[in-house]
Amino acid sequence: MMLHIPGVLSREQVARIRERMAGAPEWVDGRESVGSQGAQVKRNRQLGEGTPLANELGQVVSAALMANPLFFSAVLPLRILAPYFNSYGGGEHYGLHVDGAIRAQRGGLPPLRADVSTTVFLSEPEEYDGGELVVVDAYGTHEVKLPAGDAIVYPSGSVHQVLPVTRGERVASFLWTQSMVRDDAKRGMLFELDTNIQKLRAEYGDGEAVVGLTGHYHNLLRMWGEV
Repeated sequence: MMLHIPGVLSREQVARIRERMAGAPEWVDGRESVGSQGAQVKRNRQLGEGTPLANELGQVVSAALMANPLFFSAVLPLRILAPYFNSYGGGEHYGLHVDGAIRAQRGGLPPLRADVSTTVFLSEPEEYDGGELVVVDAYGTHEVKLPAGDAIVYPSGSVHQVLPVTRGERVASFLWTQSMVRDDAKRGMLFELDTNIQKLRAEYGDGEAVVGLTGHYHNLLRMWGEV
């Protein structure tokens, strides 16, 4: 399931993050964070992993996502990997690839299974040409280029790429989440059920039918969830 989540970060938060990133000395070759296969097709720059600035800005992004009801409902996060920050310009790109299934964590934390990938856009679409996130799934090929502060979530097992940036600079944050429900189809069903429960609650209140559907939702989550 792919989902556009608008307004994860406010304009003020985006501006502050961009201000803190501007001229930072912590930028490194993006190939440092991938394996040998990814390194063959990845050409971009990233804030150094685990640097004070990356940690500071990552906490802002993580907190905003965890506080977003739509993200929580769609992803059902169990653990979030500390966000990364990248920049593309001057033809930089990231060719077709699949994200690794298991991601190491810093600070002695256990490895994380990457179920859901998230990109939070930090540049406005008119600031750059190219740079679309392209995700390939069973329903076709999807190009994504969102306003600054918006996020896209999609299954980490999807083949995807970032097209070359031919003008300007594309700045974004990206991260992986281990979900309480590892199966994407089951997560999608739970999200659809939750969304419709919320609509019914808004229209009719917490009547008997709404309470019954809510119980059904939680029993499915109890059946499928891993904590």
